[in-house]
Amino acid sequence: MITIKELNNIENVLDLLSEQPFVDTIKRNRASFLYRGLSNNNYHLETSLHRNCKGKEIQIEKSLLRNFTKYAATDAPELKTSIWQQLIIGQHHGLPTRLMDWTYSPLVGLNFATCVANLSDMSENDGVLWKIDISEINNLLPNKYKEMLNKENAYLFTVDMLKELDLDLDRYDIDMSNKSFVLLEPPSIDQRIINQYSYFSVVPMGINNFELFLDQYTQNSVKYIINKDLKWRIRDMLDQLNINERTMYPGLDGLSSWLKRHYYVK
Repeated sequence: MITIKELNNIENVLDLLSEQPFVDTIKRNRASFLYRGLSNNNYHLETSLHRNCKGKEIQIEKSLLRNFTKYAATDAPELKTSIWQQLIIGQHHGLPTRLMDWTYSPLVGLNFATCVANLSDMSENDGVLWKIDISEINNLLPNKYKEMLNKENAYLFTVDMLKELDLDLDRYDIDMSNKSFVLLEPPSIDQRIINQYSYFSVVPMGINNFELFLDQYTQNSVKYIINKDLKWRIRDMLDQLNINERTMYPGLDGLSSWLKRHYYVK
């Protein structure tokens, strides 16, 4: 079931940011959530592979990855030895893949929910922030995947853990069917991944409607609707908290995007 909540004022946002339940076993406050922000409430939870290939993902995915590896291997030799590296590095550089970006930070999620290409469109549409529960998703996994997490005393999968399971994408799709998926922590290949506190969901071919999956198989998933009139207020708050284009995309491109918005005249 997906719960719908509306963020209509900054107090609602502050409540969201303080969701760290107390964990009695460690006497600390820890959240088990991942977030994904979208600037328009009409946008859906879908992979770039699905958007690009429009229902022909099964036929096209292997060709995409094979050709990406063929031409990119001189820059990233590790691509030749790991399908998971192919997915992660490809996704990182704009290749359509079955990976979907998430972040452990609600602030980073809010950043992407309030980023628009045309700043004059900032208040045209409500934004959305999705939240999923890592523990709940892991409980849906087949036993051998749960055993791997327990063996490593881990919360999320790494490339090495998936490699140890000796998986290819066909085997993964069979294992997951339409009832589960893996949450993957990418290697820290650059500062952008680190700053964005990035994680991925590896969406199997059996799940062709991610939102329907969350509605059918989860209880803790939340869709926060961000009132369009609140977006600029959130952006100003995020700037003061040092969550902006400059920190999300280290380098001159991110710096220029931040300055463009910072000095935008409404």
